[in-house]
Formats: sequence, C-alpha cells, structure tokens
Amino acid sequence: MDEGLGEIQPQIGKQVVQEHLATLNEFKSPGPDQLHPRVLKELAEVISEPLAIIFESSWRTGEVPADWRRANVVPIFKKGKKNDSNNYRPVSLTSIPGKILEKIIKEVVCEHLETNAVIANSQHGFTKNKSCQTNLISFFDRVTSWVDTGNAVDVAYLDFSKAFDKVPHDLLANKLVKCGLDKTMVRWICNWLNERTQRVLTNASSSSWKEVTSGVPPGSVLGPVLFNIFINDLDEGLEGTIIKFVYYTKLGGIANTPEDRSRIQNDLDRLERWAETNKMKFNRDKCKILHFGRKNGNQRYRMGDAWLDSSVCEKDLGVLVDNKLNMSQQCDAAAKKANGDSGLHQ
Repeated sequence: MDEGLGEIQPQIGKQVVQEHLATLNEFKSPGPDQLHPRVLKELAEVISEPLAIIFESSWRTGEVPADWRRANVVPIFKKGKKNDSNNYRPVSLTSIPGKILEKIIKEVVCEHLETNAVIANSQHGFTKNKSCQTNLISFFDRVTSWVDTGNAVDVAYLDFSKAFDKVPHDLLANKLVKCGLDKTMVRWICNWLNERTQRVLTNASSSSWKEVTSGVPPGSVLGPVLFNIFINDLDEGLEGTIIKFVYYTKLGGIANTPEDRSRIQNDLDRLERWAETNKMKFNRDKCKILHFGRKNGNQRYRMGDAWLDSSVCEKDLGVLVDNKLNMSQQCDAAAKKANGDSGLHQ
C-alpha cells in the first residue's frame, strides 16, 4: 500500500476535546508537566476550547511541544531478584493533554488501518475484536487439528528483546508511508517521536534527563499501534503458521518429514533476517520449542547461530500449555490462585 489514499484528518474541536477530558481517570498520575487529570477533568468546560486550539495548531504545523515528548519512567517490579534491572517493567508517565491528542490521532489511524485491512490477520494485540483469547483459540485450534489427525507439530515461541525500545524511527517512518498514512500524519508522528527525553523516578529520587533515540514510548497511547505497523511485515515469505500478540510471536508447522522440519527452520532463518534488517533482536534465551504429537522426533532448531532449547511446557499469554496439550497444569495453577484469593477474603 502506498501513500496517496487521501488526507487523514483527525476531528479536533472543543466538543471532542471536552468529551475526552470528561472521561479522564482522575486517579492516574500526571506526567512531568504536573497537569493532574483531576484538575483537567474538573476544568473541562473552561479549558476545552484553548486546548483544541493548541491541538489544531500542533496538527497543522507538525510541531509537538517539548512537554509532550518528556516521560517520567517508573520501574514496576515483576518477579525474581529485586537488584536485577531486567526484572522491572518500565511504565512511562507522560503529559495528560499530550495523551488526549494521541487518542484523537490514534482513532483516525486505527480507522485507516481497519478500513484498508492494513494489519495482518496474524496480529491479535491492540487490534479491534481481537485479544489474548482469540490468539490462543485460533492458533491451538489449528495445532490440535493437526495433532488429532496424527501429525507431529513443532511450535517456536519467540520473544523480542526490548521490543518497544529498539524500533528505529527512520524505518518506522518508511513503514508509516508504506501503509498509506499521508504526509501530515507521518510528519506529526515523526516529530512526536523525535527528541524525546526521559528520566527514571523511584521513591523520592529522580535521574537526570536522557535523550531517547529509538523506540516507541511504552505506556503511550500511540506506541502499540505504531509497533503493530512496524512489525506488520514480519509475516512476509513465511511458509508456516505465525500468530502474534504485539511482539509475542508463535511460529508453528507440521513436522512429520525432514522437508517439513526444514521449512520450519527456513522460516526461523527468515525471521532472524527480518530482525537484522529491522535492527531488532530476538531474546534467544526466552525462545523455546514445543514438540507436539506422539511420533514427534524432537528436531532441534536454531535462531542465527544459537540452538533453541526444547520445553515441555510454556506460559502462552498467561496460559500454561504443555507438549501433550493437557490443561491440567493450567487448571492446577488457576485453582491454586483461586484458593489464595479466597483466603484473602476470609
């Protein structure tokens, strides 16, 4: 798809801005500009018109205020050792007014992507009428049908390393044009991405401001949509079945014969080349192979020069899947969690 499908014009006006202000969650934290959502919500009727003027000017000129390109990054602990930075998930707190314009722009971008069927069917993350559930059901419906008819099936669980942080802005800009966004839209998005700065906030301390030279901001409104556009061509040239939830990717195929298994390896080679071309990197330590079917030969596969480990069970979008397609481990985990939750209320 090429540029030239007509101008994509967001609806910016007092009424639209006031509606967005009215739906603000007043318990959310402000960005570095300290404009609190509770104050903005209470003053919606007064400030909606001047904000609409600012938004319209930003859109028309392509200029994005510096305050909208700053982020306070708060590290949220996941699990593991607390002194390991890899065990924290960064959450970016950005300007609330800036996020409102992001939402307005996101609406028209998503409408364009949906109307023109831009995003591949394999993407289930941040896509209308799709979810973790549709991802799991559509993929394992195919896998179980293969296994039920006596086939061996191999599935590669793939994970990118720091996916949102690594997106190169120049390559993303090219893909925005390729998917049909007009010059005004591409200019605004590129200016929104460029010259971003961030600092880390933890407890009562903050780091110095640092420039961000790549990536789409985690926790932003536009970020996931832009990432979907960036990763959209990951599927091109693949022979096997691929399915994505944002950057969590599964690649599967029948593995009865050496030729079948060679096709899976060829697909993994294509994905590795895609990552190199697009300046991304797979986290090979987290990439695993599950072997399904009674006659499975447990073929070894590699990403680049690294052999991938086989696994008997993987956590797939929160659901434990084992190599026998038995849900007992998931049921046990769910029961254990339910018992723990009920204990909290006793």
